Amino acid sequence: MSKKALFACMLVAFVAACAQQEEPVVVEQPVTTEPTFSGKYGS
Repeated sequence: MSKKALFACMLVAFVAACAQQEEPVVVEQPVTTEPTFSGKYGS
């Protein structure tokens, strides 16, 4: 393998390792309220 090809492979590996990693997106579920009973037997 020539020195230029080896250098190119090392450069590609370095750039890939230093690339900005995507942060995982966490979606929080909204808090729901308890159902209120307002019918005939509700109190």
